[in-house]
Amino acid sequence: MRTRHAGVAIALAAALTLTACGASATGSTAAGSPTPSPRPSSPAQITIVSPKEGSVVRGPSVDVRVELTGATIVPATTKNITPTTGHLHLSLDGKLISMNYQATQTLPDVPPGLHVLKVEFVAADHLPFNPRVITGVTFTVKQ
Repeated sequence: MRTRHAGVAIALAAALTLTACGASATGSTAAGSPTPSPRPSSPAQITIVSPKEGSVVRGPSVDVRVELTGATIVPATTKNITPTTGHLHLSLDGKLISMNYQATQTLPDVPPGLHVLKVEFVAADHLPFNPRVITGVTFTVKQ
């Protein structure tokens, strides 16, 4: 009989712990919002064709050209994501400067000096894949 009571006590303690943490058996929090699903991975690979790593470019405009393989850039934003469709996010010196739907773009008014350009292929909902599909280069702008 004691074993049965111990099992009931353990089950009751587990139920109280789940309630206290705000989770339920359905994977929802106490507020009713669903538990976030894990991010998909993508077979995509990106390469920054220009500017090249370590290059010196004449500014203030900088032409950016990216090569994407294994996936397609799509203009529509959707929550129905697939590993092979998405957008490009461009960051310059740590600041997001563009959410792009094509593989080329001209960055205006880039000041002289050393810069870091990063390009990330993200899902059609604008969130990153896991692992992230991202690349970067450093380049110098001269006027």
